[in-house]
Order: sequence, then structure tokens, then C-alpha cells
Amino acid sequence: MDSPSAALSLSDQQQMKVIEKLEVFKIQGRDKLGRKVLRIVGKSLPARSVSKEALNEYLKENIFPKLEEKPFSIVYVHTDVNRSENLPGISTLRSIYEAIPVNVKDNLEAVYFVHPGLQARLFLATFGRLLFTGGLYRKVNYLTRLEFLWDHVRRNEMEIPEFVYDHDEELEYRPMMDYGIESDHPRVYGAPPAMDSSVSMYSMRCIG
Repeated sequence: MDSPSAALSLSDQQQMKVIEKLEVFKIQGRDKLGRKVLRIVGKSLPARSVSKEALNEYLKENIFPKLEEKPFSIVYVHTDVNRSENLPGISTLRSIYEAIPVNVKDNLEAVYFVHPGLQARLFLATFGRLLFTGGLYRKVNYLTRLEFLWDHVRRNEMEIPEFVYDHDEELEYRPMMDYGIESDHPRVYGAPPAMDSSVSMYSMRCIG
């Protein structure tokens, strides 16, 4: 079920404010070809608390109008996404895709999928061609490390959450996580002390 009862306790406008506050979707910076970038942080989406109607309306009002005139690319950050908490159902994904204006679909030239993991790859390989028409599936580029993202996107214009950098470092120690061979339990080696909640979740490592 795509829209749980939790979502019904908030109006669509309230749900849209939640999406805005969490910065799930943000147009930020440009790629190496000068195209606008729509950054999507999957972990930030409370998929079980937001209805597909509110999600569609938010995109329609706040994102799509800014992408109608020129080519753009998407950076989708899949790091630490929880399937039960952060991923909308298949019908919701289909609904969102079908609601995208034709000119916006035509302007999308590349999708950079950061930290895809084995399950995400299998899902797209199985359902991608059915869910996404118009050649979108062929525009997806899997990037297992942030260093590969910087080959395509201007690093000093892109904010990446700190936990993404942490996961990237963890993969250097446990590369089998890329292929689903090793569990993605939180690492215990060299764990830094907890940071004060007032510290920004975004790393200054994005500068440079």
C-alpha cells in the first residue's frame, strides 16, 4: 500500500512542507556540461508518511517548472535507503513518472545513480524498462563511488550529506558491499565521537 494511514493525518500542504524541509529534492549546481542538476536524496524521503498525491503536487509546483526550458541531469543518492521507509511503491513511482511534463522528460539527459547496491540494480533491471518509457532507463549511470560522480558534476557546486561520505569510506574497507555479498551493518572501526546535533549534516568535503 503506497499511502499509509500516517499520511492521512496530514493535509497535502503539510506533507509538501515536510518534503521541502527535508530537502529531498533540490536543484543545485551544474554538471560538467553546464546543465542544471536536480539532486535527490533517497534517505530523506519519508515514503510511508507522504502520499503520492502530495509528492506529485510538490514536484508539479516546485521542481518541474524550473526544468522545462533547458537540458538537465539528475543526481540520485541511494546511500542508506531503507526499502520499507524510503522507497515509494511501484504504483507511486509509475504515477510520478507519468505526471512529469513531456518537455521535462525530453530535457532530462542523464541520471547519476550514486551507491546503487545490488538490490537497486536488480530492481531497475527487472522493472526499469516497464516503469520508465522514453529511454529513461538507458540514461541511468551507476556510480559506486563519489569520486566517479565528480567526473560528471561540478564538485564545488554540489552539497552531499555527510553520511554519504561516511558510506563511501566504508566501501573502501568493505568493497563486497557493492555486490550484496557483505552486509551493510554500520561500521565499528575508527568510529568518531557523536557530533552535536547543531552541526550541519552536510560535509565541507564537497568544497574543492
